Amino acid sequence: MKYAWLEDQVSAHSVRVLCRALQVSPSGFYAWRNRKPSGRARENARLACVIKQVHLECREAYGTERLRVELRERGVACGRHRLARLRRENGVLTKRRRRFLRARAPYDRAPPAPRLISWPFQAPAPNRVWVADITFIPTRQSQLYLAVVLDLYARRVVGWAMADRPLQDLASSALEMALLHRKPSPGLVHHSDQGIQYTSRRYRAQLAKAGIEASMSRVGMPYDNAAVESFFRSLKHELTHHEQYLTNDIARSKVFDYIEVFYNRQRRHKSLGYISPMDFEAKTVA
Repeated sequence: MKYAWLEDQVSAHSVRVLCRALQVSPSGFYAWRNRKPSGRARENARLACVIKQVHLECREAYGTERLRVELRERGVACGRHRLARLRRENGVLTKRRRRFLRARAPYDRAPPAPRLISWPFQAPAPNRVWVADITFIPTRQSQLYLAVVLDLYARRVVGWAMADRPLQDLASSALEMALLHRKPSPGLVHHSDQGIQYTSRRYRAQLAKAGIEASMSRVGMPYDNAAVESFFRSLKHELTHHEQYLTNDIARSKVFDYIEVFYNRQRRHKSLGYISPMDFEAKTVA
C-alpha cells in the first residue's frame, strides 16, 4: 500500500524524500515498480474485462449469482467469491434504486371478485393463471402507461399495451394481445387488483367471453399481486430509473425492447433455475 501511494506522488515530490517519510527504501520501491504482475494478477485483469463486457451485454441487470451463471454458460469459470471481489474492485454495479416504504390503505373490504390465488403464486402449466396490472413511466413529454398480462407459470409477459392515458382500453388491449397469441382453453384464472380498468363491465365481459375466471386482490394489498409487481420492479430498476426519455415514443421503443428482446428471451430468473421465461416454457413443455 505504501508503494502504491508513492507511485501516485512521485510526479510532485522526490522519491528519496517520500521514502524517508514513509521509512521505506528507494531500492525496494524501484523493485516493486519494475516487478512484473503475477500470473494470478494477469488472469484477474483478463477476467475483469470479460465480466465488464458480459455485464454490459446483460444490461447491467444481473447480480453476482446471475452473472456467474451467465459466465458459466459462456464457458468462463469463476467462483462466486472471486466474481464478487472482481465486481467490487472494478465498479461493476447492478442497476438498483433505493427502497422506500409505501403507506397501505385498509384491506378489509370485500373485493368485486374472489381472491383465487395466493402465495407462493405458482401455476402448474402455461395458460392456467395470468396476472395483470398497470404502471406508469415518466417522460419529459408527460407519462406513458404500461399494461401487462403475465403468465404465472414461466413469468412470461404474454400481453402488453402502452398509451398516454390509463383508460380502460389500455387494459383491454393487453388482454386482447394475450388472448390472440396464447389462445387459452376455458378455465384459466385471471388475477388483478381492483383498479377501475379491471372492474369495468367491458373487461369482465372480455374475460367471460374467453371462459376466463376473474380473481382480484384485496384493497390496498399489492402483495396479493406480487408476481406482476416483481416484474414492474425489475423493469424500473433495470431500465426506466436510469434513463430520462424526452418523448413517449422513445419510452415506447425502450420498453418494447426490454420486454420482447431482453426479459422474455434473455433475462435469467432465479425462480426458473436461471433461465429465461421462453427457455423455461420450451424446456418444460418438451
